[in-house]
Amino acid sequence: MKKAITIVGCVVLTLGFSTATLAGKPSACETIQDGNLLTSAGDLIQTGYDQWGYNYQARKFMGTYCDAYRDAAWCQPYKDVNLAMKWNDAWLDNKDCDHDGLLDRHYGSASYIGSGAWLTNNESGEYLDEDGKQCSWFYFVKIVAVPADAYEGNGMWYAADDHEIGPVIWGQFAITQQVSNDTCAGEHGVQYHSPVGPGLGRF
Repeated sequence: MKKAITIVGCVVLTLGFSTATLAGKPSACETIQDGNLLTSAGDLIQTGYDQWGYNYQARKFMGTYCDAYRDAAWCQPYKDVNLAMKWNDAWLDNKDCDHDGLLDRHYGSASYIGSGAWLTNNESGEYLDEDGKQCSWFYFVKIVAVPADAYEGNGMWYAADDHEIGPVIWGQFAITQQVSNDTCAGEHGVQYHSPVGPGLGRF
């Protein structure tokens, strides 16, 4: 079960916020403090953590896997997985600058590619192995939007200079670092480290 959780656990924020592209940010962007911005579910966004664990102002999430998806039926097998996420404004901003009432994504870019967006996930949990032993696990991943001049080949993103960025995930993104620790599976430490470096904000 732990392996399935790890594969599924690279959570993307799927709340349907604005992806509109404009030439430049207006001087008066709508903010959360203005009290008018909504989630895709129609809930009013406020500062601080909401009932699901999202803090849109701070660009953070702290809760469980199912909380991230508003307790959707399909995620119930993973309801005991602890999840923490952080992201930057290109991934999901805390402002509405195109004035559609939703928080902006990759504002000023036609897509996430070339936007500089990034996301980190921290996941942890416990499971019983085949012998009934209690096992603890931890998983961490860094995900970045690839630069505009990157190219894809054999499931891997490469920079224009042919250096490997990382495995393709969600089409427009690359994994630049994975860390996995599991007391029963013998996993410990870094499982993947991008040759161009896993630092956030690099692209």
